[in-house]
Amino acid sequence: MNSAKELFQQKLNGKFTDLFLLENSDIQLAVTNYGARMVSLLLPGKHQKKVDVVVGFDSLDQYLQASEVYHGAIIGRYANRIAHGKFSLQGEDYQLPINRYPHHLHGGPKGFHSKVWNVENVNTNTITLSYYSPDREENYPGNLQVNLIFSITGNQEVILDYKATTDRTTIINLTSHPFFNLNGQGTGSILNHLLEISSDHFNPINQTLIPIGTQAVDNSPFDFRKSHRIGERINDDHQQLLYAGGYDHNFILQGTGFRSAARASGDVSGISMEVLTDQPGMQLYSGNFMKGENTIKNGFRDAFRTAFCLETQHFPDAPNHPDFPSVVLQPGEIFSTRTMYRFFPG
Repeated sequence: MNSAKELFQQKLNGKFTDLFLLENSDIQLAVTNYGARMVSLLLPGKHQKKVDVVVGFDSLDQYLQASEVYHGAIIGRYANRIAHGKFSLQGEDYQLPINRYPHHLHGGPKGFHSKVWNVENVNTNTITLSYYSPDREENYPGNLQVNLIFSITGNQEVILDYKATTDRTTIINLTSHPFFNLNGQGTGSILNHLLEISSDHFNPINQTLIPIGTQAVDNSPFDFRKSHRIGERINDDHQQLLYAGGYDHNFILQGTGFRSAARASGDVSGISMEVLTDQPGMQLYSGNFMKGENTIKNGFRDAFRTAFCLETQHFPDAPNHPDFPSVVLQPGEIFSTRTMYRFFPG
């Protein structure tokens, strides 16, 4: 990715964009400050052949022109959906932009994925980025200061540390949105990837993908407590799969604190990935809306179900569900969370 660095160097909305490479003997992670996104992640596969497990683009222009705007990006202020873009906070009603009709999705059309983040510090193993979200940006209340650190370790780990503060009561739900193919970008379907999720319950959805409560995973295609192929039951005649066109659901994670949430492995490369987080939920997305409309790195297409996402998060539409874990951030509090992707070679 060093040779492509100049393809990410532009002035956008008055700020400069660039591409940054973090690397050690095992990992090479490329990050751009446009959307604070992962562009590529090279890992050793079988016979030590490097495998790029993150779907991304070759240039900033391709990210700007893509029909899929979330590849690899940090999502905020609120990851996932808010029903009809409406919520109430401290007796005041808020209307957010509707960008995935009829709902608000991933912070709105001008969410954090579309911003040029400030580069505070960078070295071979870490990059620190920040973004200041002013009061009423996308109509969210409060001036929000967000700080993010990407780190890599010698144990083939990629770590994301988030912190945020506000000067006014607001809501917040941040996540990272890398599209993974553990066999390598451009190698085809992810349906034969094995997946295990530490979850006894998930949030069932209505036909517009808004949660309608919680449901046990028992005796359903949503039971990943033991390892299953992603595609093993994806075409079952199950109403939840029909609503979403596959998996696009929040799984309620077992336990609390920083713990293992999921493990996936590529059937060809043998590369495995463990996801660890302190968040209460994780969205499994099976690439249902990928249509091959975009040319990704090295001339490949983002074809149907050629990547999957595991987005650590609070629950979708939580501001409208008092029984869900709170997403309210008060002045004087610090929003702090960590997610780790730990890889095991093929």
